[in-house]
Amino acid sequence: MTAAPDVDFSDPDFLADPYPTLAELRDRGPMLWHEPGQVWLATTHEAVSQTLRNRSLGRLWSDWEPAEAMEPFNSLHRNQMMENEPPAHTRMRRLVAGAFARGHVERMRPRVEAIARRLLDALTGDGTTDILGGYAEPLPVLVIADLLGVPGVDHARLRAWSQAIVRMYEHDVGPETRHAATEASTAFSAYVREVIAERRCDLRAGRRGADLISDLIDASEDGGRRRLTDDELVASVVLLLNAGHEASVNTFGNGIHALLAHPQELERVASGDVDVATAIEELIRFDPPLQLFERTATKDTQIAGQRVQAGQRVAALMGSANRDAAVFDRADQLDLLRDPNPHVGFGMGVHFCLGAPLARMELQISLLELLARHPRLRLVGPAPRRPTFVLRGYERIDVDLHTPVGEENR
Repeated sequence: MTAAPDVDFSDPDFLADPYPTLAELRDRGPMLWHEPGQVWLATTHEAVSQTLRNRSLGRLWSDWEPAEAMEPFNSLHRNQMMENEPPAHTRMRRLVAGAFARGHVERMRPRVEAIARRLLDALTGDGTTDILGGYAEPLPVLVIADLLGVPGVDHARLRAWSQAIVRMYEHDVGPETRHAATEASTAFSAYVREVIAERRCDLRAGRRGADLISDLIDASEDGGRRRLTDDELVASVVLLLNAGHEASVNTFGNGIHALLAHPQELERVASGDVDVATAIEELIRFDPPLQLFERTATKDTQIAGQRVQAGQRVAALMGSANRDAAVFDRADQLDLLRDPNPHVGFGMGVHFCLGAPLARMELQISLLELLARHPRLRLVGPAPRRPTFVLRGYERIDVDLHTPVGEENR
């Protein structure tokens, strides 16, 4: 058994740039035992791939304690597909995927374009603009709200609830974080239950909307037999709202910052020399929004030659896998023409991101619309990182939208 160094996943220097430390971990071996966390660290692309595909490793939810006080948070996770394994996961995912398959992604394309242009219209062209807060954050929230059929004016509190909940996924969360997550889960669940009740009334009255929640209700109610419980339906909608914009916000933020830090690469996208679909895949690989995904062994198994005992946890280090030189040539360099690009940014196996097609479409449109309007934007000062590792992103990214020609690299 190879021991990992005592990595502090909350250290500010590590959070600012985890990739040198992740490279050191890969050099030590594909599977390292992290004693402080009592968890295996899968560091290489192969070890991470095996971890995510191995059916002896599962997502096994354990309620946070005190369970009674944290029931609103626990219920949202206990009843969602991401925290379940087959057969419960299969049942829930099939119903949600079936609703998604009813043309919702392509239906949203003109709406994404319209939302992007409206947000860009509202950005000031003078002085410094926070491109994250003014564009990247509201856009995916508005898109997923539109998709689900909830009021776009609620995007600010949807975002706030989501951020409070996902902070629980980090290491060493304190009582304030737990309390905030419980409060947000209570409010979020009540909000979604009210929307579901309204949709059921509309459906019974023959007023059908072109929204995903209505399709989820249809999919979950078969001849009076509910195939999703009310708690599962609420949890599924909250999961879609959370995952539907958290990853998109951070992927866009991490990606646009990488491009702004590499002006020549930015120019290749803005000029059309690089196809935006290919560029997006490299931006996801280079600095992925999800850095760690944890699984638990349901029985003794092997990952990359290392025996993992039943009950032991394995942390798949996604960002490390995406920088593995055994798979990616010049892995630490941003190469927008990289093809093939087998990154693990959307996961693998049964828990592969269901919303990946929507996320890809949304990211391509948002980047193209921004660069079409502001092809010479540039960074203004350093961008502060969020103090998180599992979900990696920025607090804000200040840019100058109208840089005079010739001053882009100053």
